Amino acid sequence: MARRYDDWDELDSRSSKKRNRAKREKHKGLTQDEIDDLDYEFKEETAFIENLENRSGKYDWMKEKKYKTMFRDIESKLQGVMGAGPFEWVDRRVFDQVFDRLTLLSLYKLMKTGVVDTLDHPIAQGKEAHVFHGTDINGKAVAVKIFHTSNAVFKNLLQYIEGDPRFGGLKRRHRDIVDIWVRKEYRNLLRLHKWGLNVPEPLAVNKNVLVMDFIGNEISHARRLRDSEIPNPKAVYEELVEFLAVAWQKGSMVHGDFSPYNILWWGDRPVVIDVGQAVVDSHPKAQEFLVRDVTRLVQWAQKMGVECDVTETLLDVLEMDLSHLSID
Repeated sequence: MARRYDDWDELDSRSSKKRNRAKREKHKGLTQDEIDDLDYEFKEETAFIENLENRSGKYDWMKEKKYKTMFRDIESKLQGVMGAGPFEWVDRRVFDQVFDRLTLLSLYKLMKTGVVDTLDHPIAQGKEAHVFHGTDINGKAVAVKIFHTSNAVFKNLLQYIEGDPRFGGLKRRHRDIVDIWVRKEYRNLLRLHKWGLNVPEPLAVNKNVLVMDFIGNEISHARRLRDSEIPNPKAVYEELVEFLAVAWQKGSMVHGDFSPYNILWWGDRPVVIDVGQAVVDSHPKAQEFLVRDVTRLVQWAQKMGVECDVTETLLDVLEMDLSHLSID
């Protein structure tokens, strides 16, 4: 008979002796002041965790041995979102809003693969998700998008899932809708990236957690198009028209919410994000969404002084010659 908690077998090997031995190794070669700083940081993290464990209601599950052991195994990698270490400015209320039991389990599994090594600080938040700066096991920056599981906002997004043949047999339980939405965004990013479109490359997904390329550098993350100074709006407009054309003609897909809020500006180029609502061209509302996307692009371009209209832009999207594009 299989053990009840097979997912947690690897956690049983962690003992207090191993933890103490690791602590002694960590202190080797350090000055007393450095040791005192590490000990203080450890006490702060421990106090935070114990506070969660002692609270009734939402965090009762942390009192269970298997979850308590799991969380302590990754706690040092979460110090940013816990408001510890170099990220003391982070509001710890973010932790309460985003990190429930299943989310922490998803992060644990992703951390075990190395695709995520640390979760540092939030860089964006919205109704559906928080996005965090993180690093992988090699120290490369990644974006970790964690979709909320405790609100009902996804019920308003069923129109983007129902009618998509890739996600049949939809269950209407909130958690199931969230998980489907995240897988949908992952697959949409894969499809758009495959055609060479400028979107974040998706790296991994587990339940309500999506890991992508980080758009930015060591100093800052990319800003939204609407918040950026664009030196040549006409060139950007033309690149975004081509984006819609390639997505529609080659990727058989329409974004569905194409606006300056969902486009970043980095490296003098637009980077399209938030593609969870993108639908395939066989979706019953696909053409309606395409017209809406073109209209929003034209509205932005006109505000920037670009001469264009919806009819001509839509015609460009539908009839642009893309014969030079192919997938190897």
